[in-house]
Amino acid sequence: MNDGTTARRGRLRRKVYEKELFRLQTELVKLQEWVRVEGARLVVVFEGRDAAGKGGAIKRVTEHLNPRFARVAALPAPSERERGQWYFQRYTAHLPTEGEIVLFDRSWYNRAGVERVMGFCTDEEYRRFLRQCPVFEHLLIEDGILLRKYWFSVSDAVQQQRFRSRLEDPTRRWKLSPMDLEAITRWESYSRAKDEMFAHTDADESPWYVVDSDDKRRARLNMIAHLLSTVPYRAVEPPVLSLPPRPAATGYARPPWDRQRHVPDHSSPLDSQ
Repeated sequence: MNDGTTARRGRLRRKVYEKELFRLQTELVKLQEWVRVEGARLVVVFEGRDAAGKGGAIKRVTEHLNPRFARVAALPAPSERERGQWYFQRYTAHLPTEGEIVLFDRSWYNRAGVERVMGFCTDEEYRRFLRQCPVFEHLLIEDGILLRKYWFSVSDAVQQQRFRSRLEDPTRRWKLSPMDLEAITRWESYSRAKDEMFAHTDADESPWYVVDSDDKRRARLNMIAHLLSTVPYRAVEPPVLSLPPRPAATGYARPPWDRQRHVPDHSSPLDSQ
């Protein structure tokens, strides 16, 4: 459970937050260019309770990155065919190639969390996961993948508040599922599952880093700053570019304005409001 440290500090002021976020995002662009040039492979795992702020953090990480080299893997429930595969198999298909960053919005740790708590896997499948997961991650790291794992921790009171906000906001209603509501009644079960997961998978080689996320602004800054501090990237000198002179006109004329279909002008009436 969140220890309330963030709540005691109070919410970070927006102006301060936005300034530091932009600075960190500028560094993320440098990190991505280093990953691309060096042919590195970076995997960042985002886990935590429902409404803990994982999605918002991922959005800020990727906001200014090139989507051709940085992508988010948010897998749906496994298909019938995937259920018959080795558990980790469908995740390996989403691992990065050289020069890529992949952010897992939930990951193979589903088995130790929601599947365990909701009874979607057997006890034997769960125990096998706890045995195999450290080996799986060791193989990733041994092959050169940079693996970072973040657990977003939120207090029960703040989670409840965020659920209520989603319920009342039509633009975010889709974020609230029956599974999320079930999480409220199984708070302690999820806590125990998380503790056992950490006991088996929080290794020196691939440690878990907990993000206090009662204040989303602080959580995003703390998580991004930590990620940057753990990767030995450097600024890559960009190629020198210059705008070429625009060539002289050769007689081209645009088609008449009234012969094209235009979207209706929705914005002009707003000027008088």
